[in-house]
Amino acid sequence: MNDGNAFIRCSKLTKVYHKGDQEIVPLRDLDLEIERGSFVSLMGPSGSGKTTLLNLIAGIDSVTSGSLWIGDNNLAAMSRNQLAAWRAHEVGIIFQSYNLVPVLTAYENVELPLLLHSMTRRERAQRVEAALATVLLSDRADHFPRQLSGGQEQRVAIARAIVAEPPLLLADEPTGDLDRESATMVLDLLSELNRVHGRTIVMVTHDPAAAHRAQIALHLDKGQLLRATSAGGAH
Repeated sequence: MNDGNAFIRCSKLTKVYHKGDQEIVPLRDLDLEIERGSFVSLMGPSGSGKTTLLNLIAGIDSVTSGSLWIGDNNLAAMSRNQLAAWRAHEVGIIFQSYNLVPVLTAYENVELPLLLHSMTRRERAQRVEAALATVLLSDRADHFPRQLSGGQEQRVAIARAIVAEPPLLLADEPTGDLDRESATMVLDLLSELNRVHGRTIVMVTHDPAAAHRAQIALHLDKGQLLRATSAGGAH
């Protein structure tokens, strides 16, 4: 179980894939702790293990060996069904490509995660309206993704990630497809979710300007943690 204020703790975390006879090891014996309520960026070259680590923390993929604790949950010991149930309540995920459903409105896209929860339609509506207000898109609730700019689509995706009020937000290159103005708005929003709402955020990025918004920058290479540096963000 985690000690102190460590919210995420990896110990000798290893992930192995097999491609034919080839063994691919994107993460090997990784030791890492992330405190509750922190905003952390993951940086490193392509193939360094950043997205693999994010997928393991999200419960999208399963651990090969070692331990991965998030709060009081040992993800390495969970089955895929257990991971899916845990993820639905504990994690919000923000993708580079937004991953919105094109035939659903912004409101309906944000509502999707709540359909996995036991709540009334009225309760769902209150949550969706609050999430859209948080990302300043209440006036776009009835718009389809094709009617939104890239920045607006990403803000809808953030609303979808926070609507179930998970304690952990994971972002994979959230500004990678955005112009600088839209990227700044998204980073401002993530900073607010961390600072004001207390969300723990782990963000993969290649953009130094985005990494600077985090409190801590973790640098990975070849599946190993090279160093952790203080970034520009502050509590």
